[in-house]
Amino acid sequence: MTVWLERNLPRMVLAPSFIAVLIFVYGFIGWTAWVSLTRSKLMPRYEIDGFIQYKRLFASPRWDTAMDNLYIFGGLFICISMVLGLLLAIMLDQRIRIEGALRTIYLYPMALSMIVTGTAWKWIMNPGLGIQEMVRGWGYESFTFDWIVTPDMAIYAVVIAGIWQSSGFVMALFLAGLRSVDGEIIKAAQVDGIPTWRIYTAIIIPSMAPIFLSAFIVLAHLAIKAFDLVIALTGGGPGYATDLPATYMYAMAFSRGDLGQAASSAMVMMAVVFAIVVPYLYSELRAKPHD
Repeated sequence: MTVWLERNLPRMVLAPSFIAVLIFVYGFIGWTAWVSLTRSKLMPRYEIDGFIQYKRLFASPRWDTAMDNLYIFGGLFICISMVLGLLLAIMLDQRIRIEGALRTIYLYPMALSMIVTGTAWKWIMNPGLGIQEMVRGWGYESFTFDWIVTPDMAIYAVVIAGIWQSSGFVMALFLAGLRSVDGEIIKAAQVDGIPTWRIYTAIIIPSMAPIFLSAFIVLAHLAIKAFDLVIALTGGGPGYATDLPATYMYAMAFSRGDLGQAASSAMVMMAVVFAIVVPYLYSELRAKPHD
């Protein structure tokens, strides 16, 4: 009996979690995929009717806006967060005295939820309460910063809030990478008279390629699934000028009563996530050839 317990106890402990994941993750993914192939509206239907929901989805102007916004938000959010995070990491890598305080300040936004970040930046960007009103109070009456209520600029307000939230996290990743570089290589380069900027661009940064890839995967995942930041900051408006796929899916499911559209948009989002994550996992997990 004791031998049987030692052999099977790990399976017994993990079985409930395995079953829960199987049902509530993969089971509901399968259910969503099924519903996306039906004519479901307020209530789900289970008669397969082909790809009608996907045809409706790709013909929807609101979905086109959501995808355009995803390209803008995702591109700027990922690129600027990585560049800013790298610059902050390089600055802290100089072993300045107040490194601990600065690292805490830069990492603090990541400790906040996206809801808190969105609410705070909603106040900051409010033309009647935030930056615009403050600057005008200094005597610059012509100053304007009303991006949050301007349809063409509102998505860039979301980008600013997202960068503020995530650049500290990217900085922490890059700083760990910078500190892991072999110090002897750097000392040898300094002895050869290579300038500091050249050491970073030619030696240190190229050696951090896996960290760049990891940061890109994390940020891309956050961008594709962005929901709470948009809801707290703009609510998807003005109109649906800041709609993203996640907010579109939520609106279809809970505001418009169109489960078929919500399910099809969710499957498209999952496909985009898979297109980014699966190649990364493949590259990380594949067996390396033996010498």
